[in-house]
Amino acid sequence: MVSGAASASPDLTAVLKAVENRYNRARTLAVHFEQTYVAPQRAPKTESGELFLRKPGRMHWRYSHPAGKLFVSDGKYVYLYTPSNNRVQRAKVKECDDMRAPLAVLLGKLNFEQDFKRFTYHPGDGGTWVAGEPRSSKAPFTKVEFLVGPSYEIQRLIVAQDDGSTMEFRFEQEKLNPALAESLFRFQTPPGAEVVDAEE
Repeated sequence: MVSGAASASPDLTAVLKAVENRYNRARTLAVHFEQTYVAPQRAPKTESGELFLRKPGRMHWRYSHPAGKLFVSDGKYVYLYTPSNNRVQRAKVKECDDMRAPLAVLLGKLNFEQDFKRFTYHPGDGGTWVAGEPRSSKAPFTKVEFLVGPSYEIQRLIVAQDDGSTMEFRFEQEKLNPALAESLFRFQTPPGAEVVDAEE
């Protein structure tokens, strides 16, 4: 088991640095995603769509399944719109414990040694699986595992929480630095939708 990136083997160190370079140099990103939420004594729930990211910390998750669902971050607030009840949940980014929020780090200052500890890794599924634990006790997750592809892209991401639940993301058709409209990251409340702040 590796205690951190600094003491990792040369192979793991090289992989982590290559992933950091890929995403830290990008300004925008677009990728197809599939996310599966698994919780104890509950049936797995899978959703999918397109994810768009822009520095700093802006995200737009556009769901095709279920159609119409949105998760948007403008860098200060996150908004989750659920069309089935025409409701918007709003929260400050710094107070958000949603598993999608940490993915903004892909276009932030990705630094594995600073953010994670106790790395392990092994080959598999056509790439390299890397796992690490968050250094911060305030992190909304207990462990992260990700599959690094041949071009050092993150193909899969599994986020574990202390309640025994996991959120797995699969990413395909990644595009670095696509032209993205600024309006993607400005949430527009749908007509008649109820807006509820998370603290309520």
